[in-house]
Amino acid sequence: MRINAIYIAVCLLQNSPAVDAKPLGTSQSSLQVPLEDLDPTHHQQASSKRLHGRFLHITDLHQDPHYKAFSSTDEDDACHRGKGTAGTYGAETSDCDTPHTLVDATFKWIKENVRDSVDFVVWTGDSARHDSDEKIPRIQSEVLDTNRKIADKFLETFGDGEDLSIPVISTFGNNDILPHNILLSGPNKWLKTYTDIWDKFIPEEQRHGFQRGGWYYVEVIPKKLAVFSLNTLYFFSHNAAVDGCALRSEPGYEHMEWLRIQLQFMRDRGMKVILTGHVPPARTDSKSLWDETCWQKYTLWLQQYRDIIIGGLYGHMNIDHFMIHDTKDIDLLLFGGKSVAPPRALMDDEFTIQSAGDYLEDLREDWSVLPNPKNLPISMDIGEEDLDYSELYNASDEKKIKKDKKGKKSKKDKKKDKKRKELKKFGGPWGERFIVTNVGPSIVPNYFPTLRVIEYNITGLDDTATWSDSLVESSEQIDWLDQEDEDRFNVDANVDSTDYIYANDDNASAEKKKKHHKDKKKIKNPTPSNPGFIIPSPPSKDAPPGPAYSPQSLTLLGYTQYFANLTYINNLEMTSEESDDEIDTEKWRNGKHGGKVPKDDDPNPRAFHYQVEYDTFTDPIYKLKDMTVKSYLKLAHRIGKYKPQKGDRVKDGDILEEPEVYEDDIENRDNDKKPAYIPEDESIEDPENHDIDAEKKKPKKHKKKKHHRKQKEKNRVWLSFVQRAFVGTLDEDDIKAFDDEFERHAEESLNPIPHRVDDVHGLEL
Repeated sequence: MRINAIYIAVCLLQNSPAVDAKPLGTSQSSLQVPLEDLDPTHHQQASSKRLHGRFLHITDLHQDPHYKAFSSTDEDDACHRGKGTAGTYGAETSDCDTPHTLVDATFKWIKENVRDSVDFVVWTGDSARHDSDEKIPRIQSEVLDTNRKIADKFLETFGDGEDLSIPVISTFGNNDILPHNILLSGPNKWLKTYTDIWDKFIPEEQRHGFQRGGWYYVEVIPKKLAVFSLNTLYFFSHNAAVDGCALRSEPGYEHMEWLRIQLQFMRDRGMKVILTGHVPPARTDSKSLWDETCWQKYTLWLQQYRDIIIGGLYGHMNIDHFMIHDTKDIDLLLFGGKSVAPPRALMDDEFTIQSAGDYLEDLREDWSVLPNPKNLPISMDIGEEDLDYSELYNASDEKKIKKDKKGKKSKKDKKKDKKRKELKKFGGPWGERFIVTNVGPSIVPNYFPTLRVIEYNITGLDDTATWSDSLVESSEQIDWLDQEDEDRFNVDANVDSTDYIYANDDNASAEKKKKHHKDKKKIKNPTPSNPGFIIPSPPSKDAPPGPAYSPQSLTLLGYTQYFANLTYINNLEMTSEESDDEIDTEKWRNGKHGGKVPKDDDPNPRAFHYQVEYDTFTDPIYKLKDMTVKSYLKLAHRIGKYKPQKGDRVKDGDILEEPEVYEDDIENRDNDKKPAYIPEDESIEDPENHDIDAEKKKPKKHKKKKHHRKQKEKNRVWLSFVQRAFVGTLDEDDIKAFDDEFERHAEESLNPIPHRVDDVHGLEL
């Protein structure tokens, strides 16, 4: 029977004293740390006076106009009435929404500490409260009024109240409409109203398109970088008013077509793109948030436009984490009716402690079978300037290796063969088989209020005009609804690519069909027979990798995570109140102070501030060199290991201690700088086999010690990943309980874990 470790964690959390809930590496007396106070040696210095190389990601504010301090956090009261422990700035770790005091204090802190150091803002939706109180149901006027107030906050903070000084890219969440989750195809009253609310955020020439589907983009650095706002409600599996992205009649199909055409438009102009939205494309072997046809198209678009897409930023899930998409899961036959997607259950609309924990466990299991980045024949840390692109791509193609007269491969060809096989596992030396999406934690204090400042590379952009200096001319925008000749984007297509596939299109010209028939022979996998289904052109084979894969201008470098410790700031003194209620991790959460009452009704909060939880530039645990795919592959591989390397091991009681640096860690870092050598007699299919065999050959006297390590030593990186997912609201005992469920994997990790078998319908691009 599967142990519910998350249930145990919540029990421990709610029975622990308030002072025990401390975020990683902080204390309750910690003061706010503005961007300027961080160690400058670990942060990028702006290469010009105009661009700072930073932007803010903020999500899920969920302001509640009915919130009352010292009200009850019970489900029947929802921080709206009764007597309880709802603090001045919110009821942390509960399911109550955000008081206006927290929203006001957050924007005040941003204005004083962040505003003058960022180039743009990504705001990924869900500003209205949840519909969780049957006695005060939500109404349309309240939802829209809340969003107007939040929009005004952005205008006041990043402008003069009338106009913006830097761009803010907005999107709406599943709770910003009524009923929640349900949005009909546009144009409709909701899209029309939000066009008015966000008239300062949406470029004027794109408002017509926004009214039709709720999508738009902003050139935050004119002619260099665009940030796209996607309407993920048309992809959301819980939106019963729509049906995926496969049928032309569906708004999801229309949205994906708009995205494809605009991405090609950006490629033609030499621009790069960041994708943003509310509901992330979360997907495991058993569950998903998006409709499968939308996930398939989105992942295909990401793969084909990997030369211009920098990354994806989303909210909704409230937990701090990242996800890795495998393009081997792309199934083109799904769009021709010749394949059926494996059944996946819907992920919970709103994550509970249990569902979030199960989801993180699923991610770890997926990452445990990732290929080992250390076995790449070409190091993932080698500098871009040292690489010969044409040679590397030739090494990873499917050319047949020449044999000698006896039909045997030479030693040189054998090495090339191994090199080719290793590169194929990653889709090339930069890991282009995989795609990374980041999900930011929320302002609503389901855990602790959190926001994130992300840094990006501005090398070579010294003299670039900023958004406030230059407005994009309408002639440079493209209205996809008026675009009749889609082939205009195919003029410069690579002759070796699949280009556009016109499948069974009776309206296609004879010349197009002839070209399609010729190109079809080059495609190794089956193509869909759905009329009009278009596969975008991939990057040219001799083109350098995009900023998501190789460090260059506009590559994301890292981020600093800020949080507000409401346990410390609210400063509540409480007494216990007997209660027979059991904790149910699948339903309403009363929060860490559930079952208690304040000693007095006189609020005495401390000064409000955000402080640093962690930053990836100095973090000794994640060790993220940057936010490229290869860096995240290394991190995911370490998180997924049930038998971690020496530097990632931790004993019970030492989880929150600073990790030690071992000699083998230094050696591994040195080895990463040179090509990895794979012995002739070592299996490349199981990079862990060599170490496993060595363990099995140890003398018996070491077996007892090895068994002790299995029981007492855990994976520090995984435990830190869990701790950060819940924004430091779990103490050390809670985190250890979280890992108990995985003890059974200690034995399994001694046996070879087979690599995933590629889907027969996968796409070789």
